[in-house]
Amino acid sequence: YFSIIRDERQSAKVDYPLFDVLFGSICAIIAGGQGWTDIREYVLGHHEWFLKHGLFEKGVPVDDTFARLMSNIDPAEFRDCFLAWMKAVHKLTGGEVVAIDGKTLRGSYDRNDRQSTIHMVSAYSCANQLVLGQLKTDAKSNEITAIPALLQMLDLRGAIVTIDA
Repeated sequence: YFSIIRDERQSAKVDYPLFDVLFGSICAIIAGGQGWTDIREYVLGHHEWFLKHGLFEKGVPVDDTFARLMSNIDPAEFRDCFLAWMKAVHKLTGGEVVAIDGKTLRGSYDRNDRQSTIHMVSAYSCANQLVLGQLKTDAKSNEITAIPALLQMLDLRGAIVTIDA
């Protein structure tokens, strides 16, 4: 699902395939990693497993490399791949509870550029403790307009959807 994400780097200068970095990052985050150092430590701790599956064959990049590569991918492209993957691995069962909630991301205000904080609306599968999808909103007040777009992206027929006011 993620191998279709475009890698804008010059191929002659690529030490670490983008797919390796994406997959390692996703695994680390699912396992509870919360930053670039956590991601690198996770991949280092599971390096033999990754090698067995043909990943990180040239070693494990430093945490700054994880951060740089992840920040250069197109967020919409990543979201589309993530949603396709979630739809493939997670099938809703009738009556499953999906919680919709908006959150302001702590530490997302950029004082130098005077960028406002980032607001996200997420759909969370309570049974599987898994975020099914999320959308960035322009402001906290725009959550109401983002919710229908998020619901349309996800196939939640048969689910019980709750929304936190």
